[in-house]
Amino acid sequence: MSRIEETIDISRSPEDVFSYVMDPSHTPEWQESAVSARKLGDEPLGVGSQIAVKRRIGGREMPMTMEVTEYDPPRSWHFHGTDGPVRGDVRGTIEPLDDGRRSRLTLSLDFESHGIGKVLVPLVVKPRVRKEIPRNEEHLRDLMEAGAV
Repeated sequence: MSRIEETIDISRSPEDVFSYVMDPSHTPEWQESAVSARKLGDEPLGVGSQIAVKRRIGGREMPMTMEVTEYDPPRSWHFHGTDGPVRGDVRGTIEPLDDGRRSRLTLSLDFESHGIGKVLVPLVVKPRVRKEIPRNEEHLRDLMEAGAV
């Protein structure tokens, strides 16, 4: 399956963008389908950390666990789903612009499907995500540039 990739420029430093995006408690603030998200365990976020996420997919709330497989502040991260019928594979990169006063955020997403996910991913998940990611990035930009975060 082909990855979905979207990019947006944000008038905040890479450190600010990375810090906000990597805090799971903020996920429902800027991602439409996210109902809740929280880090599992007490250790600081890094490679090997797990995040429990509940998403609304096709009218249902679906819990899933994401594992951090790459963590390079404030430049990049990679999360991979470890359970459930729909397992996201999310990569993010942040490039500094204007001597670090602004950032270019790129989100790249694909899915691994199991069981009912083999039907959900092509028919429900991917079409919805293709529409949602640009809106999520715009909402994130608006929140960050308004100084709300």
